[in-house]
Amino acid sequence: MRVCGLMSGTSLDGLDIAIVDFTVVAKQVTYELKHFVTMSYTDELTAQLFQLMDPLVPLNHVSSMNMYLGELYAKCIKDALVDSEIDYESIDLISSHGQTIWHEPTVVSQRLYARPNTMQIGDIAVLAEQAGIPVIGDFRTRDMGAGGQGAPLVPFADQILFQSQTNGRVLVNIGGIANMSVLPPAHFAQEVIAYDTGPGNMIIDAFVNKYSNGLLSYDANGDLAKDGIVHNKWLEKLMANDYFSLPAPKSTGRELFGSVYADKLWLQGDEYGCSSLDKIATITMLTAKSLATEIEKYCQTHDLKEVFVSGGGVHNKTLLAYLTELLPNQIDVRTSDEIGISGDAKEAFVFALLGYLGFQKMPNNLPSATGANRQTILGKIAW
Repeated sequence: MRVCGLMSGTSLDGLDIAIVDFTVVAKQVTYELKHFVTMSYTDELTAQLFQLMDPLVPLNHVSSMNMYLGELYAKCIKDALVDSEIDYESIDLISSHGQTIWHEPTVVSQRLYARPNTMQIGDIAVLAEQAGIPVIGDFRTRDMGAGGQGAPLVPFADQILFQSQTNGRVLVNIGGIANMSVLPPAHFAQEVIAYDTGPGNMIIDAFVNKYSNGLLSYDANGDLAKDGIVHNKWLEKLMANDYFSLPAPKSTGRELFGSVYADKLWLQGDEYGCSSLDKIATITMLTAKSLATEIEKYCQTHDLKEVFVSGGGVHNKTLLAYLTELLPNQIDVRTSDEIGISGDAKEAFVFALLGYLGFQKMPNNLPSATGANRQTILGKIAW
């Protein structure tokens, strides 16, 4: 079956498209990534999506964007294949994560109707109609219905595709938010453990945008952070954030580590006498430190030897250097390319897999990662 996986993450800057061929042989899923491309959004669309993160935005703006993204995704798929060897008619299924605009896995409100909730827009019925191909999407709500947090979903794929027989591994994805899957060697009794560790690129990008007065959207190669100095006292305060002490499973997003939090921290850096580059260096170290702290918890119990990084963070050399420096010497930090999947393509690839399994009525969540009370089948289908 040929599946087109779509992923638009918390950076809100584009749509990742992965075309993957799947086959089940002797109950094992085999795959071949045939094509991958990122279709960038216009600056105007990115700005509009950022505005939707505000809970006070008019509901009709959210509803309208839900329909628009369904149309846009269909167009992006067709445009992405123009210069490829992939025949559009050969695609059997589109698997779309959608664009998260709200994710509230735990609710403290005592309101009668308050429930853990999540919302991904990019209507799958509109996408199916415009593309002329069946679509599966809206994966997270079923996991929440089963008592889970609806995230992270990637660890399910990490376990079935990348668990080693001999070495404990950590699969890290650094997008807007950083998350990890801790995989013991296959013969170990320990469960796979997975959760969001905290901010990934989200605050770094916000700081770079402030530093450059809007001219830059990210720290290319980590060059800005490299020229700054980490302020350790401020870092210590940042690591005292309540999220880092919460027990797993846990998930987070822009609601906690978004623009409001970034604005607060930018001003807080002034209180510590940090230059703009020092701020960028320190907040880059926050991502590395919050990741390394969590990874170290499992070094012995899961016999960890390898860390494989994917997501936009793989391009931040300073971030990877910080992470390597913080981890014990026996742990080798590399990119996911070395185990056969492009760091940029991984999330779109994973949602192609989740969609394939859901379409085949096969379970596709990992309760030890999401906290769900049972394994279930994620995804709704628009024929």
